[in-house]
Amino acid sequence: MLTPELLSEYDANAPTETSTATFGLGCFWGPDAAAGAMDGVVRTRVGYAGGTKPDPSYEVIGDHTEVVQVEYDSTTLSFSDLLDWAFSEHSPRRQSSKRQYQNIVFTETAAQREQLRAFLDDSDLRRQQVETRLEPPDEFYLAESYHQKFQLRSQRWITDVFDELQYDAEAIRESPAAARLNAHAAGQDVAAPFLPESYDPTSRRDG
Repeated sequence: MLTPELLSEYDANAPTETSTATFGLGCFWGPDAAAGAMDGVVRTRVGYAGGTKPDPSYEVIGDHTEVVQVEYDSTTLSFSDLLDWAFSEHSPRRQSSKRQYQNIVFTETAAQREQLRAFLDDSDLRRQQVETRLEPPDEFYLAESYHQKFQLRSQRWITDVFDELQYDAEAIRESPAAARLNAHAAGQDVAAPFLPESYDPTSRRDG
């Protein structure tokens, strides 16, 4: 059974030295869950970036795009690995006409920019064929709390445990365990080392 002790232990032992990567890959709920399933991803959050409007919101997003921000352990997962994932999540030869759901790869450091160049050079994509926006970082605006870890929010067998831990909305958003459980709730193939090996996902604490 999922317990508060298992979740708090997992969060307490999460890596503290992380790197950050940000991607626009359409509606942010799906990429948020998919990223949380990857070994080496420590935490995820969703938000808005890529535009000029100050303080965007879901209701008034302006020229921004929905994005997922990933914190990862670079000793386990490289930015190149994340590029493999991000480009597999969308078609780089097509771009959404709706700016809210456009595809963007942000490169935050010189090393990330170099890895992106190497990734494209090694791919079968010619630069002129790539419609994905490739941009330096701008300001990242957090999305509203009801968008964070969206997939797990309807799963009482998960949320009840976070309630027992007295996690508020920010704590759930930043929780490494929540990132994994959000992936699991979305049906992603995810290893969850804080769950017992005998865990049965059909056995839920729904009351």
